[in-house]
Amino acid sequence: MNNQKIYKQFGNNVRKFRVRRNLSQEKLAELSDLHRTYIGGIERGERNLSLKNIYKIAEALNIKVSELFKT
Repeated sequence: MNNQKIYKQFGNNVRKFRVRRNLSQEKLAELSDLHRTYIGGIERGERNLSLKNIYKIAEALNIKVSELFKT
């Protein structure tokens, strides 16, 4: 799997879990201590995240980090 596909799949998973929890991008950004535009970039597959930020997002979504990598 190339990098773009990985970023896109990860972003789709973030969006899926965010929507399931009825969170806006703004609320997820607040809960994860990240900027809303950064969350939008992640969901569009435009960002290469650090492990620290992946962990913050998983914590904010109340899921295991591994859930964000499932295909």
